[in-house]
Amino acid sequence: MKPINLFVPQFRKKEIMKHLEECFDKGWTGLGFKTLEFEEEWKKYTQLPNAHFLSSNTVGLHLAVKILKDSNKWESDSEIITTPLTFVSTNHAILYEGLTPIFADIDDSLCLSPESIEQAITKKTKAVLFVGIGGNTGRLDDVVRICKKHNLKLILDAAHMAGTFVKNSKGNLCHVGTEADVVVFSFQAVKNLPTADSGMICFKNTDYDTLARKLAWLGINKDTYQRTNEKGAYKWEYDLVDVGFKYHGNSMMASMGLVGLKYLEEDNNYRRKICKYYEDSFEGVVDYVSVSKYCEVSSRHLFQIVVKNRNKFMERLNLVNIFPGVHYMDNTKYSMYKSSFGSCPNSHTLSENIISLPLHTKLSDSDVDYVVKQVITINGELNG
Repeated sequence: MKPINLFVPQFRKKEIMKHLEECFDKGWTGLGFKTLEFEEEWKKYTQLPNAHFLSSNTVGLHLAVKILKDSNKWESDSEIITTPLTFVSTNHAILYEGLTPIFADIDDSLCLSPESIEQAITKKTKAVLFVGIGGNTGRLDDVVRICKKHNLKLILDAAHMAGTFVKNSKGNLCHVGTEADVVVFSFQAVKNLPTADSGMICFKNTDYDTLARKLAWLGINKDTYQRTNEKGAYKWEYDLVDVGFKYHGNSMMASMGLVGLKYLEEDNNYRRKICKYYEDSFEGVVDYVSVSKYCEVSSRHLFQIVVKNRNKFMERLNLVNIFPGVHYMDNTKYSMYKSSFGSCPNSHTLSENIISLPLHTKLSDSDVDYVVKQVITINGELNG
């Protein structure tokens, strides 16, 4: 049996090359040109008011925290409530700005529990950083209400949520993110919309979007593309008003993103088909993480099962050429994120028992069927 890997990205090479050739022909591979085109297409797709293309989701999260902190004059001892079940960049972004991450617990969707958030709120709390793990929304509507009730900012880490849809207050289907102050997406190589690595930050506030563009280009008030005319001449003078970063995206990655966006719904539908087969096959036999009932359409970035004897389970899968993953290790287990930041028993337990099964567009029906049979067999032998 050939190896069945957790993630295998889908790249439409011929279409991508056409975009890349435009970049080469114009002699413009950096910020501008394709990055602006991708931003406009992303706004059309999501209906979010602003979008700025960046080099990664991680830098976007940092900009989100920094801009909200500076613009709202948060004090240095301010706290942001966050999840322990996430990739470390989520919580690093809080520490980058010298703020304190306070860990609230998760519910069965693996997303932040609204009840745990309420319990964690103090006078120092300024924001909630919500992660839509696997493309799931959990009980995001309740989190939105809590943030409004306590006047807290909502940062949505939507690294897994390209193509996740919910119903808005009017009952209409809309892309997730409209309810947040800022949403940050990932287009890293194994995400649903893959490039080599890049991301998108979408502020609700247009002034914050303008500031993000400056800070992502070292604080310069106008980037090189904005200062260049059609003939290639550019004005070399510019002003600096902020200490910024080198966080902007480039036209090479945007070229990949434009093609990926064209096929995003097709690819996500294929992922949903696989997940439906997993669910139907495992129902009543193998425990799995269900999509929240509040999530109308999930991007289905992950399909996670819950097992006992995880390490042994994964070893057995590897022996039959199936190579799953784990998303994620509870961050409070890391040396730098001590339990003093918060106690999260549900996260501690689930993080030790979840396995992410292979899920990508290059899986065949026979591949998925093979994974199902092996998982059921191993689960019966180890957990029966």
